[in-house]
Amino acid sequence: MTLQLAWYDWIGLVGTLMVLVAFFLLQAGRVVGTGIVYQLLNLFGAAGVLVSLLGSFNPAVFLLELTWVLISGYGIARTLRARGRTP
Repeated sequence: MTLQLAWYDWIGLVGTLMVLVAFFLLQAGRVVGTGIVYQLLNLFGAAGVLVSLLGSFNPAVFLLELTWVLISGYGIARTLRARGRTP
């Protein structure tokens, strides 16, 4: 039995690993939830999972990952605005 993955499957796997690494780093105290690294890992990870849906669409996963991307984008914008206000 061979595992034949399309390009979008690989992107989805990398995205999944990014989200899992972000969560692990948060739990290990290596990143903070409002930090840009954590937020970027979540944004690109969720986007990668969205790309994987090109192979087999799943409405529940689409809704979850789209929301994850939007919330991550909001967090990034909020963090960057806050940094701009810091003297």
